[in-house]
Amino acid sequence: MFLIPRTRSPYPTEFREHIIALARSGRSVESLAREFEPCAATIHLWFKEAQQDSGERDDGVTSAEREELKRLRRENKVLRQERDILSKAAAWFAQGEIPSSRSSGS
Repeated sequence: MFLIPRTRSPYPTEFREHIIALARSGRSVESLAREFEPCAATIHLWFKEAQQDSGERDDGVTSAEREELKRLRRENKVLRQERDILSKAAAWFAQGEIPSSRSSGS
């Protein structure tokens, strides 16, 4: 799998929290987007995530749930790979073939 590197690092948590606090105080997302670098869609996403994390919204997963889901998906992938390897090894041993040194004489 080829991963495309990020062009820049994500915004620091403190910056996000500052933008969210400004939005909560009544500033419009569009004015924040003009004044600061993130686009309005990004700020809307941050605000929605903050509301979900604080329990103000229940129409999505919290950050903790999202992290747990990512961790479980990674773990599930590893377990599938291990299962596939064990399945292939079991099938190979079930055939009764035991590796031995073969002599070149016939």
